[in-house]
Amino acid sequence: MQCWTDLADVPNGFGPSIVTIGNFDGVHRGHVAVLRRMVTGARAVGARAVAVTFSPHPSQVHRPDAAPPLLTGDADRLELLAQTGLDAVLLLEYTLAFARQTAEEFVVRYLVDGLSARTVVVGRDVRFGRDNAGDLTKMIELGKLHGFTVEVLDDVAPGDVTADMAAPRPGDGPHRRWSSTWVRELLEVGDVDGAARVLGRPHRMRGIVVHGDARGRELGFPTANLAWDATGMVPADGVYAGWLRPLRTPGDPASASTDVLPAAISVGTNPTFGGVQRRVEAYVLDRTDLDLYDREVVLEFVATLRPTVRFDSIDALVVQMRLDVKSVRTLLAAAPSPR
Repeated sequence: MQCWTDLADVPNGFGPSIVTIGNFDGVHRGHVAVLRRMVTGARAVGARAVAVTFSPHPSQVHRPDAAPPLLTGDADRLELLAQTGLDAVLLLEYTLAFARQTAEEFVVRYLVDGLSARTVVVGRDVRFGRDNAGDLTKMIELGKLHGFTVEVLDDVAPGDVTADMAAPRPGDGPHRRWSSTWVRELLEVGDVDGAARVLGRPHRMRGIVVHGDARGRELGFPTANLAWDATGMVPADGVYAGWLRPLRTPGDPASASTDVLPAAISVGTNPTFGGVQRRVEAYVLDRTDLDLYDREVVLEFVATLRPTVRFDSIDALVVQMRLDVKSVRTLLAAAPSPR
């Protein structure tokens, strides 16, 4: 998949294309279903399938104090979008100046002149252009004026799952659409299993490993602490079973390990030690020899073990940590192999 951050990056003569527009935060099951349908349609008519998306999220520009936490950073979002089969993504910087474009200016500049769109795929609630003045009616009107058709896709709900999507679990409700909001609600209460069902994969975070207080190492459970600017929404405080994947960076030798490693992941303030700073840290099972400092890693949250609690003694904490490791080992042995 090609990724462009400016129209100048688009190759001359690119197109014709089928284009969709969205934020795609989390790239959940609904996003994937829509994008795969679009890719299939594009292949059938010899067109390119392109998604136009934005960074930062528009809510972070217009309502920074009220913007919801993002499920994925740009790197993970692009990686997940590539897995849908898209030919290209145009990742545009979203600024107040960008937002001042009229609906027609946006459509002509990016969709018509930039991407040679022949079909634009949108939801019924699409909004675009200055003050979100552009809607579905406006998009259809602009399509007639500038030579593209508009395909309207309804929301995808659990009852619409395809063969490669598991049915919703009891209690999820058959009519609620897959959405980023739903995932956030689940992560806020620590239900990473439920979040995975909406996402179609485990929720992930990505960040650089930094030095912590070294208490885990002193207790025999050395942890990799994510930097404060790690991307991906932080789940509720608690202990989770998951995977840690070190990422190879440019210049790393071919032998650099990028194995996916089983891990016990802790989210919280370390209340037994009177901590106040919220942290995300992972202990890789049975490994005390890893040096992950300054390396970028991905954490995937597979299952919830327990909430964070304050123990009366360090000995009691260590006993519980050993039980946690045993539980993680059991849960991950039964989990699907990480991708």
